[in-house]
Amino acid sequence: MVDIGAQHARIKNELDEAIGRVMQTTAFIKGPDVKLFEEELAAYLDVKHVIGCGNGTDALQLALMALDLPAGSEIITTDFTFVATAEVVRLLGLTPVLVDIDQDTFNIDPMKLEAAISHKTKAIIPVHLFGQCADMDAIMDIAQRHNLFVIEDTAQAIGTEYTFKDGTIKKSGTIGHIGCTSFFPSKNLGAAGDGGAVFTNDIHLSRKISSIANHGQGDQYYYEYIGVNSRLDTLQAAILRVKLKHLDEYNAARQSAAAYYDEAFDGNPDLQIPARNPSSTHTFHQYTLKLLEGNRHEFIKYLDGKGIPNKVYYPVPIHVNKPYTDTSIYLMDNLENTLKVTNEVISLPMHTELTEEQLKYIVDTVNGFSN
Repeated sequence: MVDIGAQHARIKNELDEAIGRVMQTTAFIKGPDVKLFEEELAAYLDVKHVIGCGNGTDALQLALMALDLPAGSEIITTDFTFVATAEVVRLLGLTPVLVDIDQDTFNIDPMKLEAAISHKTKAIIPVHLFGQCADMDAIMDIAQRHNLFVIEDTAQAIGTEYTFKDGTIKKSGTIGHIGCTSFFPSKNLGAAGDGGAVFTNDIHLSRKISSIANHGQGDQYYYEYIGVNSRLDTLQAAILRVKLKHLDEYNAARQSAAAYYDEAFDGNPDLQIPARNPSSTHTFHQYTLKLLEGNRHEFIKYLDGKGIPNKVYYPVPIHVNKPYTDTSIYLMDNLENTLKVTNEVISLPMHTELTEEQLKYIVDTVNGFSN
């Protein structure tokens, strides 16, 4: 599904220099590269503050902790995503409210979102799934009218741009009150291990998140908040500084591969290519098809037999998993699209190193499937 080794081979000299520099200084925790990476990522995103942390899940937890929400507060998010988004809500004694998606873009449906708001609702966590922004015009309007916080989960969409109806363009993660991302190795901007970051334009939130991530510390050995230990490792920051310089190039390579797939599959009546939100670019963390006709289990067996990696993201909604069945709020009659797409979606190889020969083999093989 990814070829991180080939990506790293192309920038080996840059990576070796960055890693060697950290090894020589031995500044492994809170070294200079951490601050420099935070500044460079902030400049890239055009956001005032970036706080590095241990991973993307921690980023979401830090964001929620900084808001000081009362126990039992309801947090609205999508039912069709990786579990981390709901996981942190439950860990903090809050209640996930899981709502349906738009069946074409796979992102949260603003109409279902607004219908789920109650007097206990305090925040919305839209997930920019697979590399494309949710409908942020509608989401920010809903949040402002109901006085809600917005925490963007942009772990799969770093570098994606959203154009508002008034023509304003912002990068994903910089639109709401707080943005969160992951630097898991397979992400569009991936480290060589775990890592994450939180973004905000609010200096108070920035200082608070930074403190909470470092045990709640203000001055050394004096603590302002209940905190955690979640720091971006200096080695990872040094690696990410190198790869950030190439991020636009990496995203363009993914978009080129997606265009190749689109052209090849557009005439296949059994497949639906990824829909595009006209307000958002798409940076294709995943290239996710819908198999409209045929048996997905047989299709996967067929691809496996032809040596083509594939993955189902995601085979089940969050609400059917045991820890969330009785601890979340969801209405089955409002999850029609989520339940439908979990049986249809399948993702094909998508990364920066796909060659035309590989792409041709993949599309010829996929188009050759007959149930």
